[in-house]
Amino acid sequence: MTREDKAQLIGDLTDKLKDTDHFYITDTSGLTVAEINKFREMCFTKGVEYKIVKNTLIKKALEKIDGDFSELDEVLKGTSGLMFVKENANAPAKIIRDFKKEDPHERPKFKAASIDSDLFIGEDHLNALAKLKSKQELIGEIITLLQSPAKNVLTLLQSGEHKLAGIVKTLSEREE
Repeated sequence: MTREDKAQLIGDLTDKLKDTDHFYITDTSGLTVAEINKFREMCFTKGVEYKIVKNTLIKKALEKIDGDFSELDEVLKGTSGLMFVKENANAPAKIIRDFKKEDPHERPKFKAASIDSDLFIGEDHLNALAKLKSKQELIGEIITLLQSPAKNVLTLLQSGEHKLAGIVKTLSEREE
């Protein structure tokens, strides 16, 4: 690979990291070609982009974007694959977790993740990341919570065979 090719690849990777709020770093070493293809297919169906990239290129690309990613130096050893997702931050964690359930050696290994510039390093964070709710799920829950009081008031007003409406009408018609 020439210097120009490396510079182009670093530039492309830098752009991808800037455009994506969430990325995961995994280790797929030891997987067969068929297993890696199955893993890539799972990623594709969930809208996650997966790339295997050299660690030095990842480090150089991370140096060019805003934020402190120096903590990732310790995990950027061995084989590293990057998983990019734009909206649903928990999708890569779910893919890794589900794939590990089927693999007797519990691969791929979760190395780290950056979610909205917060770093999660180590295998122990995988289950917590998989349980994260997506933006759409959180918005749905908030809307449901906001609608509940209004629905309760409407239900109370409509109950009791319009007694409340009758009382209000009587009070408004009463002469003062």
